Amino acid sequence: MIFDNLVSRARNNIAKRRHYNRLVAEIENLSSRDLADLRADRSEMLYQIHKQIYG
Repeated sequence: MIFDNLVSRARNNIAKRRHYNRLVAEIENLSSRDLADLRADRSEMLYQIHKQIYG
């Protein structure tokens, strides 16, 4: 029971990290022009995805 819980939490954390890394890569690949068109700030976007995924 304890082991199953530990494995489940580890899998969940790995999935969160993969999702986070995927989103960070997408944001980092945006050019300054793309960000200007979106009227977005890269650091704010990174902050928001971290907050969304990890709370």
